[in-house]
Amino acid sequence: MKLIEAKDYQGMSRKAANIISAQVILFPRSVLGLATGSTPLGIYRQLVDWYEKGDVDFGEIHSVNLDEYCGLSPENPQSYRYYMNQNFFGHVNIKPENTAVPNGMAEDFETECKKYDRHIAELGGIDLQLLGVGETGHIGFNEPDQSFDKMTHRAALREETIQANSRFFQSMEEVPRYALTMGIKAIMQAKKILLVVSGANKADILEKALFGPVTPGIPASILQLHPDVTVVADQDAMSAVHSRRR
Repeated sequence: MKLIEAKDYQGMSRKAANIISAQVILFPRSVLGLATGSTPLGIYRQLVDWYEKGDVDFGEIHSVNLDEYCGLSPENPQSYRYYMNQNFFGHVNIKPENTAVPNGMAEDFETECKKYDRHIAELGGIDLQLLGVGETGHIGFNEPDQSFDKMTHRAALREETIQANSRFFQSMEEVPRYALTMGIKAIMQAKKILLVVSGANKADILEKALFGPVTPGIPASILQLHPDVTVVADQDAMSAVHSRRR
């Protein structure tokens, strides 16, 4: 596992974007696993800027997203398909048909999840998976549990996650209670993983995930077992890691 520290959020975003752009430039037909939420926004802005300058080309890239809320259409401003279109896909030359986000409006979620895993397998797997981590230690929407969910599935969101995501909605009642998410096995099968973390509120969980026991109670701790993980975090997020090393 490689740890890279940045001074602040902007520095974290740039360093992480450097890793993704290098993957795209060296392997222009890569399959990128993409994440949503507030942490990756700066990364997408940086990648768009480099694309506009002609530094990176997404024309042959395929992407698969980690998750999507159940019950939200792609046109809903709070859906993750909408997020991706607004913050990344709509600003670069990635082909729409080469992007995949779970269908939160599927009539049969079990069938949709199997279809999503099959799509990833048909692409040859994920070359680089971008991840954030929640304050509960969740990656994607794999919440703390008694066991690691393996493949794409419908996940019930914990109250802490619902509260954390409520800032994006007009009221707590509007926050979906379920989401479709890649499972731990699907994530761990990625050839490379890039974990990005920002803010003092993530410091404690980052330290536990990287140096504590591997347990489904902290889903991100499974990353300790992956052979190629790079963590890019700002100083605030790394503060507990530094305290541990003293």
